Amino acid sequence: MFRHIVVPVDGSRNALAALDKAAELKALTGAEMSILTVYRHHSMLEASLSMVRRDDPGNLDDAMREYAKEVAEAAKARALGQGATGARAFVRNGPVARGIVAFAEEHDADLIVIGSRGLGSIEGYLLGSISHKVTGTAPCPVLVV
Repeated sequence: MFRHIVVPVDGSRNALAALDKAAELKALTGAEMSILTVYRHHSMLEASLSMVRRDDPGNLDDAMREYAKEVAEAAKARALGQGATGARAFVRNGPVARGIVAFAEEHDADLIVIGSRGLGSIEGYLLGSISHKVTGTAPCPVLVV
């Protein structure tokens, strides 16, 4: 049925529900499962704020990448705990919806399982959610949980 399932996660309740559903599908089909966290590059405003933080002058991109790794690894541990052996976690930087679709294309995914709403900002409500953008541009079926 399915050979490769991609599950984008951001740590939100809906993303974890999608992860659980993908683990079920993996158990039924024996498909490969890739867990993906995509984080956006910080804005110029965020960059200016990072210059005035005397106690922690670290790069915000580095902090965001580390957080994304934590989210991806926690999701992988959850999937493995549900019997999704062989699940792999990936982290990418860039526009979130495009990053998910590009990853699915690059890895020849034949299903994306995504949460209906994640940790997006007000921008998501105004411009459309990530799941909506993915369903409109994905090269394969998308299951929105």
